[in-house]
Amino acid sequence: MFLSVFDIFKIGIGPSSSHTNGPMIATSMFLSYLKTARDIVPGSKSFHRITCTLYGSLAFTGKGHSTDKAILLGIAGISPKNFETGLVNRIQEELHKTGYIEVHGFPAIKFNPESDIIFDYGPPLKQHANGMIFKVVDEDGNLCTSKTFFSIGGGFVKTDSELENLNAQNNSQNVPYPFSTAAEMMMLATKNNISISEMKKQNELIFLSEQSLNSGIQEIWKFMKNSVEAGLNEYGILPGGLKLRRRAKAIYESLNSEKGLNSTAPHVVNDWISVYAMAVNEVNAAGGKIVTAPTNGAAGVIPATLMYYLEHVPNADPNKISDFLLTAAAIGGILKANASISGAEVGCQGEVGSAAAMAAAGLCAILGGSVAQIENAAEIALEHHLGMTCDPIKGLVQAPCIERNGLGAIKAVSAASLALRGDGIHLVSLDACIKTMFDTGKDMMAKYKETSQGGLAVNVIEC
Repeated sequence: MFLSVFDIFKIGIGPSSSHTNGPMIATSMFLSYLKTARDIVPGSKSFHRITCTLYGSLAFTGKGHSTDKAILLGIAGISPKNFETGLVNRIQEELHKTGYIEVHGFPAIKFNPESDIIFDYGPPLKQHANGMIFKVVDEDGNLCTSKTFFSIGGGFVKTDSELENLNAQNNSQNVPYPFSTAAEMMMLATKNNISISEMKKQNELIFLSEQSLNSGIQEIWKFMKNSVEAGLNEYGILPGGLKLRRRAKAIYESLNSEKGLNSTAPHVVNDWISVYAMAVNEVNAAGGKIVTAPTNGAAGVIPATLMYYLEHVPNADPNKISDFLLTAAAIGGILKANASISGAEVGCQGEVGSAAAMAAAGLCAILGGSVAQIENAAEIALEHHLGMTCDPIKGLVQAPCIERNGLGAIKAVSAASLALRGDGIHLVSLDACIKTMFDTGKDMMAKYKETSQGGLAVNVIEC
């Protein structure tokens, strides 16, 4: 299944691609469905009230991930791209006055977030851990229509029927270099004597112009870099109740004060890599705009790795940013097609692990790695995240998530370096590692998959 670089990297708002952006997008999809709905229940009257029931991980950590606010924004017609700070408060004030919300294309509809967004703490829907059911009722309480959606990670949203047919959907044959596994990718690259980034580029150009591709990649990097810089320049306490201090700015200032000192230890470069990643994830945790890469919870790994290259590698070439992101997106597409990037489905190995694999591949590519070395770099990075749980304290994308991105970026750089020291020949293939990640995720107990019912979420006393 072909996934564009702009499917893998999307501009979104924090703190979660699956719990914030996904539900906002699903709400918009439901409103679009209502405009052409054909299955209105006989005997029901006109639309009067909208409700949304959240299941599984969306229910257990939805409040910490601002899922309820995302649905409110979605009903008001707000998308991640046109989101502005303060919108939630303004919409809530209007609702408090009238009890109705203006929905584009409809008369005002009754909606009370406190009662009409329902957190169901029972079993999840069978298809996926992140399920939600939207309903519209008439003024007598009769059901008019309903629709089920699943937020499957990285801001991707599918209906129940789409999710069931997901594996059957395949448009990869429409591109010149179709690959859905790492083995296919390597075979095509070797056979055609072409780089992974160039294959990805040629596939993209089937669907959009070269100018659109180049400008889109530049915009993605601009947003990534902006989120790094924003995080490096902000003090304060993160929202949500943990009273967690932003740390990136203080670390950044300390590192800058040490520049030029002869006594600085070589391992300090790891602190630079970490602080870039932490900066992004502090912006994400505060509900700011970031790039899903491939998720919000793992948004810091790829920007940090690219910042490391640009700021710390001698003779770094900014013209290689596109090759980095295209290579990373190629690996991301393989991960998405054969496993999962959803913490609620496979744990954090699917989020930070996937991001580290993508970043390692991108860095290895622009440092001159062969196709075999690039695949090896991605495998090393993913292998050493296998089994990682998703256990956010208080359901917030803060602890351990922020530091975890820093360590993920360090692993990405180390994986690329190790791969470049070898000849690409290695024991465990990337495809085998991806399958192992998915199998491990399916076997992982639900309490360790973004439900905040296990791990650090229950063993750390909330302040």
